[in-house]
Amino acid sequence: MKYRVLGKDLKVSAVGLGCMGMSHGYGNPANKKEMTELLAQAVDMGYTFFDTAEVYGTPENPHDNEELVGQALKPFRNKIVIATKFGINFDMNSKEVNKPLIPDSRPETIRSSVENSLMRLGIDNIDLYYQHRQDPNVPVEEVAGVMSELIKEGKINHWGLSEVTEDTIRRAHAVCPVTAVQNRYSMMARQNEVLFPVLEELNIGFVPFSPMANGFLIGKYDKNSKFDPKTDYRSMMPQFKEEAYEQNKKLLQLLWDMASEKNATPAQISLAWMICKKDYISPIPGTTKLERLKENAKAADIQLTKEESKNLDEALSSIKMSEVFGGTKIVK
Repeated sequence: MKYRVLGKDLKVSAVGLGCMGMSHGYGNPANKKEMTELLAQAVDMGYTFFDTAEVYGTPENPHDNEELVGQALKPFRNKIVIATKFGINFDMNSKEVNKPLIPDSRPETIRSSVENSLMRLGIDNIDLYYQHRQDPNVPVEEVAGVMSELIKEGKINHWGLSEVTEDTIRRAHAVCPVTAVQNRYSMMARQNEVLFPVLEELNIGFVPFSPMANGFLIGKYDKNSKFDPKTDYRSMMPQFKEEAYEQNKKLLQLLWDMASEKNATPAQISLAWMICKKDYISPIPGTTKLERLKENAKAADIQLTKEESKNLDEALSSIKMSEVFGGTKIVK
């Protein structure tokens, strides 16, 4: 595994592990014993960057993922970076599988959230604490002020923002330096490339979530793939609709062709494409399978030349694709 630095001094593995899918969003929660073993195996492979959030769970156990991650990674605390998030709740009255988000970043809510996350994770301080989504009722400067206090108190070491624009980044960073921005980014969702100049100017890391378009870019699904409409977000994502597979044939062929050239897999090319682009990018693909964990880790070893990266970008810009999932609805 290779490593890189986010912000001033947060060293992380070039490929991190998004833990959400172990408890939330992709069908029923995975077996806890198996996931505990998988997380230990991730550490053995060189993963040091683990991502969770206070809301990754089930109606029966809304904070399942933080509890799992905290317990499983307890033996490795001095080797790893744990990132978690605050600032949203799900609208549990909704019948949708992908329930709308209710933002809440009031200072008193943040204070309660950080204490509860510390308790569930079983740690003394959170390495990287993200505001999960912006709260239209609380200026980001006020949130940044609370983050500054939490850093001084030793409850968090670094903070970050998720799904934000340049203006929000600048306003937040002016109050309390931001270490990382976690936004959606993949070959099918490149809109956040516009942030690269400001991230470089302010020395902020970029942590892409859904780096393989929620798994679509691994090239293992087809029009016959089915997802549980009650528990799996993919059941309503446009890239997994039957007609989308035909619309995305050229994209998938591009991936397979490059994978063949590099003796790699489409998933590895999807990750290597962004890792090679900037030295401050550390994607966090999720998985519940050991073979996928190994596959993703090896993506950090694949080298794409500047010309290969440029050719891929040009091809991606010219290929017609289906729509891709753009995020959960936010209740204003």
